[in-house]
Amino acid sequence: MKIALLSDFHLGYGRFREDAYKQAEEALGKAADLADLLLIPGDIFDNRNPDPEILAEAITLFRNLSERDWKARVTEFEGAGRHFTSVPVVAIPGTHERRAEGVEDPVDLLGLAGLLVDVSNAQAIVEKDGERVAIRGIGGIADDRFREVLKKEAPRPAPGMFSIFLFHESVYEFLPFSKDFIKTEELPDGFDLYACGHIHSRVESKAHGKPFLIPGSTVLTQLKGGEQERKGFYIFDTKTGAYSFNCIDSRRFVLVRISAGGRAPSEIERDIEERIKAEAARGDVPILRIEIEGRLKEGYRNLDINTPELVERYRKMATVEIGKLGMELEEGADAGKVTKSLPVESISIKDYGLGIFMEKLKESKYGLQKNPAELFEMLSADEKKDSVVGRVVDMLIG
Repeated sequence: MKIALLSDFHLGYGRFREDAYKQAEEALGKAADLADLLLIPGDIFDNRNPDPEILAEAITLFRNLSERDWKARVTEFEGAGRHFTSVPVVAIPGTHERRAEGVEDPVDLLGLAGLLVDVSNAQAIVEKDGERVAIRGIGGIADDRFREVLKKEAPRPAPGMFSIFLFHESVYEFLPFSKDFIKTEELPDGFDLYACGHIHSRVESKAHGKPFLIPGSTVLTQLKGGEQERKGFYIFDTKTGAYSFNCIDSRRFVLVRISAGGRAPSEIERDIEERIKAEAARGDVPILRIEIEGRLKEGYRNLDINTPELVERYRKMATVEIGKLGMELEEGADAGKVTKSLPVESISIKDYGLGIFMEKLKESKYGLQKNPAELFEMLSADEKKDSVVGRVVDMLIG
């Protein structure tokens, strides 16, 4: 059986909403042409409470998949997820879709609508021409709880079948920044393929001697150096164990570093303009992240570089973002404090915020017998303040 692994569409992502939809559409369409089974390990949506227009986009994408003539079908299902279709499109929610326990998330809605099979804390078996593949999933949860959930759920491969473990977490080997991040050696043993979302750059590795694949996101999100690679998805062959990465027509991203070098702002602006024109001359509308480093000529401040005007002037030729962090440090900021305050590459702002929240709770010797991650979910809910506060109070004293 051929399996497509694609992830992190981030439908509704504000900065590149159109890119998110078009690139998810292309990835899903191409993957469905090549594969018998589609696996999506989380973050279909960018927001846990997507607008109706974004839900409509997702419904359109997955309805198109459900109308295809699939030879493989979901034949068995057990667990807590959503199973109202036999179409072999299997998914889990990610961290961007994560909500408080017992509250429906947007992937739940797609499962309820019969547009995909949600294997959060569940297992689905897909069959084609006598071959059976089992997919066991755990949806995206707070990193500090993942070990606890693994112990509770104790996921095991299905006897006599090619078995896949599908999850959505930070993995220490690829993001070595927190002891809370799971290590590959801690993943459940015995599966034939480990598939993960969350990390936006693709990864090819091993877990317990078996393939471990992360396809990365299908849309550019954080404008970091690691995202200059092409976007796409994996195709994995269960018979041979071979896999390949298939690129989609994602917008080109270029990271440009310019040294201030003791020059006047007008000279820096000229450098920026030349680089924008050079990249745009390649015939597309690229995304450029321009980072200015160093100190300007004496008497000038970094604010003297008119970056908003440059971004607006060339917006039809390129999507441009200009950063001056290095210059701000040169002008006297505490480099250590600034560096520590920056989000780590490939970690979402939400997850970074959760990490800070957890650290503050530890500092305050938080002793309430309530899950801190769930408390964070409630406090950061996209709802009216009085509603949020009411739910939190009920949780703490109810």
